[in-house]
Amino acid sequence: MTDPIPAVVPSGRMAALAQPSYALPCGKRLRPWEPYDAPALVAAYADPDIRHWNRPDPLTEDRAVTRIARWRERWQTERAAVWAVAPAGGGVAVGLIGLADLDLRGGSGEIMYWLLPAGRGTGATAEGVAAVTRWAFEDLGLHRLRITHSVSNPASCRVATKAGYPLEGTLRGALLHTDGWHDEHLHARLSSD
Repeated sequence: MTDPIPAVVPSGRMAALAQPSYALPCGKRLRPWEPYDAPALVAAYADPDIRHWNRPDPLTEDRAVTRIARWRERWQTERAAVWAVAPAGGGVAVGLIGLADLDLRGGSGEIMYWLLPAGRGTGATAEGVAAVTRWAFEDLGLHRLRITHSVSNPASCRVATKAGYPLEGTLRGALLHTDGWHDEHLHARLSSD
């Protein structure tokens, strides 16, 4: 039996696309993660702020290289798209912007991000989120993107708002952090916005 509602993004579309790179106005670049970025990933997962808001597992350099390879595999299997935020002139990553929880059939996904201290305060996160948003809507063909973050994380709220994601509401007790359950803000955009 044929499904009466076609997939918003046909299977295979994302895997057929090469992961693009984008120059950001702040002097950073979004690009695919490379094995040489492993030390930055290890440092990020040891950073107290990143650990608090993102709950990553500690990584060794070997495990970081494996994780980077897994991100490439997730592009090909159309489960996630993860970019490094790096200096425009080259060098090791200072942050991450990604699209996870992909539902290509339903046309949605969730934006995630973090920056190491060396990348903070440059505007790179909001600029990178805006670039990934354009790609997700214009090239991939998604309908809706969302950002969620703890209500106790005003910096993340500013990024979402600057990137054009209006606040839709609050998800009560939605995510467990080391200091207990946090309410989460839900921001979202539609391709028609």
